[in-house]
Amino acid sequence: MKKTKGAQNQKTHVKRFYYPQENAVEKPFNWRQMTRLLSYLKPYTKTLLPTAFLMVLINMIVRLLVPIIIGQWVIDEAIANQNIRLLTYLIIGIGVLYLANYIANHYRIKLVNILGQRTIHDLRKQLFSHVQRLSHNFFDKRSAGSILVRILNDVNSLQELFTNGIINLLMDVMMLVGIILILVALSPQLALAVLIILPIMFYISTKLRRNIRRSWQDVRIQKSRLNSHLNESIQGIRITQSFSQEKENTEYFDGVNTDNFEKERLAMKKSAYFGPFVEMSNAIGTVILISYGSILIMNQSIGIGTFVSFAFYLGMFWEPISRLGQIYNQLLVAMASSERIFEFLDEQPNVKEKKDAKHFEDMKGDIEFDRVQFSYDDDRIALHEISLDIKAGQTVALVGHTGSGKSTIANLISRFYDPTSGSVRVDGHDLRDMKLDSLRNNISVVLQDTFIFSGSIMENIRFGRPEASDAEVVESAKIVGAHDFIMRLGDGYDTEVEERGNILSAGERQLLSFARALLANPKILILDEATASIDTEAEMKIQQALRKLLKGRTAIMIAHRLSTIREADNIIVLEHGRILEQGNHDQLVQQQGEYYGLVKSQFEMLDVL
Repeated sequence: MKKTKGAQNQKTHVKRFYYPQENAVEKPFNWRQMTRLLSYLKPYTKTLLPTAFLMVLINMIVRLLVPIIIGQWVIDEAIANQNIRLLTYLIIGIGVLYLANYIANHYRIKLVNILGQRTIHDLRKQLFSHVQRLSHNFFDKRSAGSILVRILNDVNSLQELFTNGIINLLMDVMMLVGIILILVALSPQLALAVLIILPIMFYISTKLRRNIRRSWQDVRIQKSRLNSHLNESIQGIRITQSFSQEKENTEYFDGVNTDNFEKERLAMKKSAYFGPFVEMSNAIGTVILISYGSILIMNQSIGIGTFVSFAFYLGMFWEPISRLGQIYNQLLVAMASSERIFEFLDEQPNVKEKKDAKHFEDMKGDIEFDRVQFSYDDDRIALHEISLDIKAGQTVALVGHTGSGKSTIANLISRFYDPTSGSVRVDGHDLRDMKLDSLRNNISVVLQDTFIFSGSIMENIRFGRPEASDAEVVESAKIVGAHDFIMRLGDGYDTEVEERGNILSAGERQLLSFARALLANPKILILDEATASIDTEAEMKIQQALRKLLKGRTAIMIAHRLSTIREADNIIVLEHGRILEQGNHDQLVQQQGEYYGLVKSQFEMLDVL
C-alpha cells in the first residue's frame, strides 16, 4: 500500500510539472461571448444564411399548418359533414405540403453544413494565424500539445453548433412561439393547464447550467493534457526506449487517459439529466391534456377536432423542447471551447509592432546594445545593463557557461523579446520602432537543434527564400558542402524527409540549415552552437563555407569550440548576464583571464583524448 501511494504521489508531482499552465478559464456564461462567436457567420449573412433561413421558414410553416388542417378541416369539416371532395383536396394538399417540407429540409441540411464548415475553416485559420504572430514568451509557457488542442479539438467542438445547433435553435424557438400562440388561440384554458410546467423546467435548467458548463470545460482541459502527453511521448520515444521507461510511460498515460474518461463521463452524466426530465414533462402534459381536455369536450367547450389539433401540437411542442436541451448541451460545450479559443485570440504579443513602424532601407548590419537589461521573469535577470557595439561586417563570438546570456543576446537581436530596459539598435534604429518583417527578413538564425520540415530537401533549403530558383538552391548546398550527401540520397534534392528529418544524421541536418541560411542572403547571421553536432571532417568543410557565408555580413557566433571562434573579430566572454572581458583571440589569451581558462581546459581535454 505504501508503495502504491508513493507512486501515486510521484505521478501527481509529474503531472503538475508537465501542465502548470492549464487552468480553467473562469468566465460567466453570457450572450456577449456568444455574439462574438456568432460574428464568424457575418461573411455569409448575404449568401448562405438568407437561403437557409427561408428553408427553415418553409419547414416551420408546413409543420404548423398540418395540425390545423387535420383538426379544423379534415375532422370538423370534411369528416363531420362527410364531404369526400373536400377530404380528397385536403389529403392532396397535405401531401403537397409534406413534399415542400422534404425539399426545404434537404436544402436546409445542405446549406447549414456548408455554412458550418466554412465558419470552422475561417475560425481555425484566424486562430492559427494569430498564434503564428505571438511572441516566444507565449510558447515558453505552453506545451505544443496544449496549443494543438485549441486549434484542433476546441475548434472541432464548435462544428456541431455551427452546422446544426444555430439553425436548429432558431427553428425550434420559432416553432415553440408559433405552437404556444396557436395553443392559446385554440383554447386558452387548456393551454394554461398544459404549459403550467414550463416555469419549473426553466428554473431547474437554469440551476444546472453553471455546473454543466464547468464540467465541459474540465473535459477540454483534460483533453489538452492528454494531447500534450501524447505529443511529448511521440517526440521523445527514443529517450523513453533508451532508458527502458515504456512501462512507466504507459502507466502514466493510463492515468491521464483515465482522468479524461472520468471527466467526460461526469460531464455526460450531468448533461443526461435534461432529456429524461423533458420526457417526464411530456408525460405530465399528456396526462393533463387527456384529463382536462376530456372535461372540456364533455362540456362542449372545445370540439374533437380542436382536441386532436391540440394533441398534435403538444406532441410537437415537447420535441423542440427536447432538442433545445441537446442544443443547450452543445452550447455549453461550445462555450467551454470558445472561452479557451478566445483566451488565445485575446493573447497579445509581448513584442508589439508600432502603427508607424518603419522599414529598414538597405540594412548594413551595425548592432548596438545600449545598457540593455532583460529578464524572462521577475525572479531572474538574464542580462545586466549590457552595452555592445558591433560594426557591420564584423564577426563577434559570444562565449560563456550555460545561462550566461549568450542566447538571450541573440534573441534580442532578432527581437523575439524586447529588453526590460535599455535599447537594441540596428543601423542606429531602435528595433521597437521598426517593422518585424523588415528586421527578420535580414536575419538568418542557425540553431544547434535545427528543425527540418516535412517535405523535400529542396523545399527545406528554399524555406528562407521561397522565390529562389532550383539552381540557387543547389549552389547554396554546394557552398556549404551539402551537395554531395544530398546526391547520394535516393531522389537527390527531391528526397522526402519526415518531420525533424529523422532519416538524416545530425550533421547532415545542420548542413541543410547552413544552406537554408546562405540562400536567404541575410545581412545579419546568428549561429547558436551551429557546429556542435558536426563531426571534425564536416567541420572543416563548414569552416570553409563559413568564410564565404560570413563575408560582408554581421555575424553573431555562439560556440564553445575554439576552432569556430578563434578567427572572430571580437570575442565577448559572458558570465551571469555580465560582460567579463572582450577582445580577439590573441588579446584574450594574453590577458590570461576567463577566456584563457576556457581555452586551456579545452586543450587539456584534447590532450586527454
